[in-house]
Amino acid sequence: MRLNNRTFGITLAAFAIAMVGVSFAAIPLYRVFCSVTGYAGTPQIGPQAAPGATRQIMTVRFNADVNPNLPWDFAPQQDAVRVPLGQDQLAYYTARNLAGTPVTGIAMYNVTPDTVGKYFHKTACFCFNQQTLAAGQRMQFPLSFWVDPAIANDPNTADIHTITLSYTFFRTLDDAEKSGALAEAGRHVGPLTRQTP
Repeated sequence: MRLNNRTFGITLAAFAIAMVGVSFAAIPLYRVFCSVTGYAGTPQIGPQAAPGATRQIMTVRFNADVNPNLPWDFAPQQDAVRVPLGQDQLAYYTARNLAGTPVTGIAMYNVTPDTVGKYFHKTACFCFNQQTLAAGQRMQFPLSFWVDPAIANDPNTADIHTITLSYTFFRTLDDAEKSGALAEAGRHVGPLTRQTP
């Protein structure tokens, strides 16, 4: 009887440890799923440009938001650009720290409509990396992207001619997670750590 209780206790402890591990892995696994499938408008990160660039044009609009916990002003430098499918494009956002002390922020992004996520490829961006601005400092954030020409051949996306790329700056990853933005974000570059600036 004592052996059965001990075996049951070890099994129960192992199960509890496994459940804790699964809870920590849930967000990264969801991000990987979204990045592979383009689910929830998750943009893809891919090579510099698509083979077979075409003359067909896609309008890409830019949106910027700031979580209320972050004392920054953040905006795109252009409202929209017209991009030939398959061609690499450069765009810029600008942020300014409105506080009297240095403040760190972290950006999340997504694209809409959701169905275009697997065709929108970012080759360089400022998302998922902590950015620290000194008091009153203004900084320019570049991003590079292209839209896969295959978007024009997919019946679910063939009639889409405008994509909106949205960035939101948060003070911490915890703020992003509370807002739901972390679950919708694309594949990150490097480990995501919860650090309070």
